Amino acid sequence: MNEQELKEKVIEAIKQVYDPEIPVDVYELGLIYDIKIFPVNNVYILMTLTSPSCPSAESIPVEIEQKIREIETVSDVSVELTFDPPYSTEMMSEVAKLELGFM
Repeated sequence: MNEQELKEKVIEAIKQVYDPEIPVDVYELGLIYDIKIFPVNNVYILMTLTSPSCPSAESIPVEIEQKIREIETVSDVSVELTFDPPYSTEMMSEVAKLELGFM
């Protein structure tokens, strides 16, 4: 599996994780700022949450890490949370905007 294929699998895994309050996955919501694949299939995710006080602040990054670890060739996963830049609804994909009635 090459880096691009692995990245696609990582995105598929992330798309299985939902914000409990919003019926759209965290990828389409625009919460994932960066996905990096390092040698030996170490995956780095830079993400944010819809708000710093989000009640699922603990569970979402953990769930993302678990889903990515289920991918066969992944060696290690690091999920980093940032609130810079702060999340805004502008970061949502068109799919999410349609789903939530922003369009």
